[in-house]
Amino acid sequence: MTRITKIVLTVASLLTAFIVLPTPVHGQPGYGQQTVNCSSNDGKRNYCGQYGNDVRLARQISGSPCVQGQTWGVDRSGLWVDRGCRADFFVAGRGGGASGQTVNCSSNDGRRNYCGQYGTRDVRLSRQISGSPCVQGQTWGVDRSGLWVDRGCRADFFVAGGGYGPPPGPPPPQIITCSSNDGRRNWCDAGGRRDIRLNRQISGSACVEGQTWGVDNRGLWVDRGCRAEFRIR
Repeated sequence: MTRITKIVLTVASLLTAFIVLPTPVHGQPGYGQQTVNCSSNDGKRNYCGQYGNDVRLARQISGSPCVQGQTWGVDRSGLWVDRGCRADFFVAGRGGGASGQTVNCSSNDGRRNYCGQYGTRDVRLSRQISGSPCVQGQTWGVDRSGLWVDRGCRADFFVAGGGYGPPPGPPPPQIITCSSNDGRRNWCDAGGRRDIRLNRQISGSACVEGQTWGVDNRGLWVDRGCRAEFRIR
């Protein structure tokens, strides 16, 4: 009886020890980390920002497999996904959870849109919202005019070092008049900008985009008697 009791107690002790052992938890963000969504919606390689090498797969969303080194990874251009991989990734925060703000920026009309100046180039893609890919340097980036998106990219961006307040609205449009007074093609200086729209036709001759007015490498042009005011951003 004593021997049986000892065996029972030994088995019970082993079971108790097994139950109370800490269970490893995978996929939980640590201090100073953020979650970034990255998607290869078109089946091609898509970059989702530069974060260094401390990137881990958190949750696969796509039916296509997300395999490190094959369909996702990190290189000099940043975090990338390929061949239909869509997933959330854990990305180590900079500076132990540095302060910042999240800004939404959308190219709803398929054209370049600016979403404010922040006095910093430390802007990172946080979450792509659009079906159109958001690729740094191609469909989003930061230049002297601020954070921009293009060609249908819609996303949330993390801007480091908060304290800037809400992003300012886009700069007011510039209005210029361009005239084909002699009935011939005439070019007008648009300051190198290409986001130009007809604001008000002045002439009796029709101003039709692509026929009697347009934009090329030389700038804004009018032709065949078109005279109008144009809005330039």
